[in-house]
Amino acid sequence: MTTTTRTPHTRKAWLRRGAAAVALAAVLGGTAAPAALAAAPPAAPATHAPARGTLTGITRLDTLGRAQVVDALGTLGIDPGTVRYGVTAHRLTYATVDPYGRPTTATGLLVLPRGGPHRLDLVSDTHGTVAYRDDAPSGGAGSNRLLPYLHASAGRAVAAPDYLGLGGGPGRHPYMDTASAVTASADMLRAARTAAARLGRPLTRDVYVTGFSQGGQVAMALGRELQHGRHGLRLRALAPIAGPYDLLGSEIPGIADGRVAPRSAVYYLSYFLTAQNRLHPLYEDPAEVFRAPYARSVEGLFDGSHQDAEIVTTLPGTLRELLTPEWAENVLAPGGALRTALATNDGSCAWRPTAPVRLYAGAADTDVPIANSRACAADLARHGARARVVDQGPDADHFGTAIRSAPQVVRWFDTLARR
Repeated sequence: MTTTTRTPHTRKAWLRRGAAAVALAAVLGGTAAPAALAAAPPAAPATHAPARGTLTGITRLDTLGRAQVVDALGTLGIDPGTVRYGVTAHRLTYATVDPYGRPTTATGLLVLPRGGPHRLDLVSDTHGTVAYRDDAPSGGAGSNRLLPYLHASAGRAVAAPDYLGLGGGPGRHPYMDTASAVTASADMLRAARTAAARLGRPLTRDVYVTGFSQGGQVAMALGRELQHGRHGLRLRALAPIAGPYDLLGSEIPGIADGRVAPRSAVYYLSYFLTAQNRLHPLYEDPAEVFRAPYARSVEGLFDGSHQDAEIVTTLPGTLRELLTPEWAENVLAPGGALRTALATNDGSCAWRPTAPVRLYAGAADTDVPIANSRACAADLARHGARARVVDQGPDADHFGTAIRSAPQVVRWFDTLARR
C-alpha cells in the first residue's frame, strides 16, 4: 500500500478537524438567515438521470494483507486486536441528489475483507470535517481510510461516503447540510450493495452505523432514516463517536465559555458560513461577517483545493479577530434567525431507536464537549430509548477519543453480530 506520510501533528489534525464541524457550523447561521433554503440556482437542462443509489463506477484503490492493515493502524496508535483479515478498497461513483433534490453524483469508499463469510454485514462509517477534497475517504491514500480498514478487517463490508463535493464529486461541498449528508450516505449504502455483489461478496440486510465528530451527528440522522424502512435495510446498532448533537444546549455555550478551543471555532465557523451562504442568504458581502483582511480570502480557502495547514495559517486564532462585532454577539447570544437555524440543525437524537445505541465521548474533548453526548442520551431517553455514554476518561481529547473508541466499537459490533 502507498500511504501518505503524515507527521504526528497532521495525523492528530485529521481526527480533530471533524469535531466542532457540525457544532460550530450548523450552529452559527447568521442574523439574516431564514430556516428554509434560498432559491435554488438555475437548474441544468432536464436529462434522464439514474435512480438514487445507482452505481455508475468502481475503481480499485488498495489491496492490503493482514500485516499491512496492522502496520497502517499503528501509524495512529489504533489497537489492532480486532484485525482478522486483509482488505480491498474501491472507490464507488453513484447517483444521488444535491441539497435541492436535483440529480448529481457522489463518490465513496467501499472496503471488503479478504476472508470471512461469503455474505457480509455492512458498516456505514461517516467521516468528520474535510475541507481538502482529496482527504475524503476515497481520496488519496492515508489516514482518511484507516477507520474503514479497521472495521473491514474484522469481517464486515464498510461503506464510507465522501458526501457531496468531496472525493470525486462535482462542485463545492455543502458543508454542514445534514440533509444532503444523509441522502449521500443512504445512497452510498445502495451503491455498496450493488458493488459488493458484482465483486462476489453479496451483503445481508444488516447495517451497523458509526461515525466520528461531524460524522457522529450524521450517523445519528442516518440511523433515523434507515429505521424508517425505506431502504430495505435492518439497523442493527448505532455507535457514533464525539458528535455535536446538542447545538443550542451544549456546543454554543461551549464556544462562549471556552470549552471549545478558539482555533477550532475559527476553522469550522469559517467553513460553515461560507458554505451555507450558497444555500441560505447569510450575507451579500463577506465583509458583513468577517473582519479585514480575512473577508477577502475566506471564501476561496474552502473551495476544496486548499489543505488544512494553509487554511489554518491564513485564518486568525480567535473568533474576535475573525468576526465583526455584530456576528461575535450572535455567537454569544443566539436569537432570531440564528436561533432558528440552530434549532433546525438540532434534533438528531430526538427519536426512538429500536436498535441499541452507544455514544462514545471524551471528557477532555475541546472540539465537541462531552456534554453533547450526555444531552443526546437524555434526549433519546425522553423518547423512550436507552443509550449508554462511553466516557473515555479525563485525558481523552477529541483525537484520543476516536483512537480509543473505534476498536471498542468493532468489538461491540462483534458481540451483536453473534446474537
